[in-house]
Amino acid sequence: MITLRNLSFGQIPAKFLAPSAFAAAGVVSVLVAWGAAVLVENISARAVKSMLLTEGITFASVAPDGLQIHLSGTAPTEAMRYKVVNMVGGLIDSSRIRDRLEVTPVKAIEAPRFSVEMLRNDDGIQLIGLLPESDTLQGIKDAAQALNPETPLADMLETAAYPAPTGWDAALKYGLDALTMLPRSKISVAADQVAITAIAKSEAEKRSFTTQLNSARPEGLVVKMDISAPRPVLTPFTLRFVKDAEGARFDACSADTDLARAKILTAAAAAGAVGRNTCTIGLGVPTPRWADATIAGIKAVAQLPTATLTFADADVTLLAGADVPQAEFDRVVGELGAALPDVFSLKATLEKKAAGGQAGPAEFTAKLAPETHRLEMRGRLTDEMLRKAVDSFAKAEFGANTYLATRMDPDLPTGWPVRVLAGLQALGELDNGTLLVRADTVEVKGVTGSQSAKVRISQILSEKLGQGQTFRVDVKYDKALDPLAGIPTPEECAQDVDDVVARQKITFTPGSAEIAAAANGVMKALADVLKSCPGVKLEVAGYTDAQGSEEGNRALSQARAETVVLALQGRQIDVSGMVAKGYGEADPLADNGTEEGREANRRIEFRLIGAPKPVSADSAKAAATAAQGSDSAATAVSEGPDFSGDTSPSVAPQKKTISPKPRPKKSE
Repeated sequence: MITLRNLSFGQIPAKFLAPSAFAAAGVVSVLVAWGAAVLVENISARAVKSMLLTEGITFASVAPDGLQIHLSGTAPTEAMRYKVVNMVGGLIDSSRIRDRLEVTPVKAIEAPRFSVEMLRNDDGIQLIGLLPESDTLQGIKDAAQALNPETPLADMLETAAYPAPTGWDAALKYGLDALTMLPRSKISVAADQVAITAIAKSEAEKRSFTTQLNSARPEGLVVKMDISAPRPVLTPFTLRFVKDAEGARFDACSADTDLARAKILTAAAAAGAVGRNTCTIGLGVPTPRWADATIAGIKAVAQLPTATLTFADADVTLLAGADVPQAEFDRVVGELGAALPDVFSLKATLEKKAAGGQAGPAEFTAKLAPETHRLEMRGRLTDEMLRKAVDSFAKAEFGANTYLATRMDPDLPTGWPVRVLAGLQALGELDNGTLLVRADTVEVKGVTGSQSAKVRISQILSEKLGQGQTFRVDVKYDKALDPLAGIPTPEECAQDVDDVVARQKITFTPGSAEIAAAANGVMKALADVLKSCPGVKLEVAGYTDAQGSEEGNRALSQARAETVVLALQGRQIDVSGMVAKGYGEADPLADNGTEEGREANRRIEFRLIGAPKPVSADSAKAAATAAQGSDSAATAVSEGPDFSGDTSPSVAPQKKTISPKPRPKKSE
């Protein structure tokens, strides 16, 4: 027997070597084939991946399996799946592709966004948009056509067979109601929002529109409202400032720009005017230097015990009371004459003290009764022609319920008919009152429910009587007679808010933006005020003391201001016009070195956006004192808020449009 371990390799018999070599060759062949297959599948997989990425296709995954290529993933559409398979098939043999791609399920086609735009002006009404298909389409067209039946409706409405989205019906009805109310408007309606752009004839009409639209707004519907009112044309451009035993005040005030109004009101406050002083911004100013002239006149009045200043366009009348010394009157008139711009003409008069023992002057009187609105006229008229004219004018102005009992006096002063008719026209602005016409004055007294009646009366008498003619206006405003009394102006809203904050501060938990529990009362009071002022544009300004870093204080004040706005919104207040802004430790009211000062500096202020900062009583008093001093001090009186960014131009003519009348000679 032969044992292998005793044999060397060279001693192995040939019959054993042949099978071993064949086996080894088979193993090598298998390894080579496997290696080649792996190489082929890797090359194919890399080529497919590179091609898909080059085409921007990222949803498909590529996995090689031998010579096969498996595609998996979710294609957005069937077309995209087919495209991927075809692309890969162009690179490798299609028999090697295993398609495991899925396709995103087809979703139901979404309904379009429904919206309607309604435009209305004097030329007619246009309806443009897409509505859900319903039976109300014809009703919408009929309602719009009824608003302007003489002009064909421009109908560009289309419908789609989809159900109406939630809130659509309420929004569309609200939009139609707004279209009915607003004769010049563009109203865009969507299911979640209505945008209203409109023009009102006056500020009073704008306030009325705003209040009605806010009251009718459906719960949860977002309404964006932009209602503007054009500036009125003021004829004549009038300012009347009075100082007497009752204090300083405006009977009428006009300005051509926001900046001019701010300066005039600041000068009036320095002259002692208190309370809510308003000044109408309008068109018709005779010169861009209107504010300079009226401020000079107000300063002149401030230096006299009693006086009345009237501007009617470029005619200026100063009537000083009988208690003014002649020397003081001469000095003030001389200074005013020098301060007025060239276009203005001044006529100044010093009232004479009444002399006793003289017969009563000729008079014409009229009384408008409050209960019956009956007009009773008595006194003297020049002739029968004037009597008929007065009777016709009275019936046209007050209705048929008039009573005329006058006697003829041909010796009445020149201009008597003009004075009588002007007085009656002025009396027509009141709900009830009296008229007294004399040779030296026209007096109108009474009660009105219009806040602009006093201004209108002053304009009428200034224009009709002429420069230098004396008249008196004693008109009281009665809120009960005002149909717009429940609609406060933005200025009144801001003043009411200031009154609430002045009574009690809004306080916060120390070092945080959380409103303290003790401030619940003031927040409720603010909400009660702001409920009648929907959408009022207010800046909610936050301030801190000087403790801590400047940046940290600014951030804290910003957070506190935002918290106040959110708290008011939580009390169902419309805060769409409010802007929260934190000023940090800026503008301190008191010394930050004391606890009392720091407490005063930690505060929330409300400011009407676009309005000047109110003049405090202390600053007005200081300015009034300064007005008695040097010219530089007088300049300080007219300084108000910084309006350096005000770009609203005066629309006054740049050249003289009124020839100046002869100026009175300056007193020596």
